[in-house]
Amino acid sequence: MQQQLSPAALAFDAVAERFDARYGEWKSVSAQRRAVRSKLARMFPRCSRLLEVGGGTGEDALWLTEQGREVLLTDVSPSMVRIAADKLLRAGAPQPLVYGAEQLDLLADRRAVGGAPPFDGAFSNFAGLNCVTDLRPVAHGLARLVRPGGQLALVIFGTLAVGEWVVQLSKRSAKNAFRRFDRGDVHARLGGQDFTVRYHRASDVRQAFAPWFEPVSRTGIGVFVPPSAAEPAISRYPRIVDTLERLDRLVARPFAALGDHVLYQLERTAAPVE
Repeated sequence: MQQQLSPAALAFDAVAERFDARYGEWKSVSAQRRAVRSKLARMFPRCSRLLEVGGGTGEDALWLTEQGREVLLTDVSPSMVRIAADKLLRAGAPQPLVYGAEQLDLLADRRAVGGAPPFDGAFSNFAGLNCVTDLRPVAHGLARLVRPGGQLALVIFGTLAVGEWVVQLSKRSAKNAFRRFDRGDVHARLGGQDFTVRYHRASDVRQAFAPWFEPVSRTGIGVFVPPSAAEPAISRYPRIVDTLERLDRLVARPFAALGDHVLYQLERTAAPVE
């Protein structure tokens, strides 16, 4: 899709082969993923046509496909898309595509030429959109791709993540504990590759997606369930994680802002896209 990979694409390319083996075994990640999937299942009825943005190795797309939804996965990392394709094509899903979140207008152009119908909704899990500095091009592309009345589920890092504070301060890392307060691009490193992340506030999401999408709700993902920074240690205590997961189900809506991640539900309006 692109001649030169972005820093984020290079970083996720570097860890693609071991991504599932590492994160798939972590109890905290599994608990947070179950919370997201529960919300996705309620938002998107069976037979919905969905677009996934930043789908990685295809774990969520595969689950939704097995639950009777049709999911087109996109990701900026060619290696991630290749691994996802190995899973999804066997399950009958469409061929995943290499598109960054900021390139969705290109996907909209491609689908318009082919006469493809709009999607019933779109989703992005586990902070893929935090690798994007400016959400406005993402919103514009999604507005062209999702039908009026269609839903978005965007899972973005929370900026008041108490669990992150506790874990990082226990490691005596005040810098990492409070890095989500930073307003600009923040340095990150994965797989030996440097890139940047941006910690979007709720106001950033509202402004970037208006007038094409209006907010519906926010759900905290990982209010009590700890962040991945607590791994692998917390996975040694599965009963504790189970208890924290049950607590999360009670407080996910009223204390959404305190989540390790926040799931933003938005609905496509009738506003035209210029």
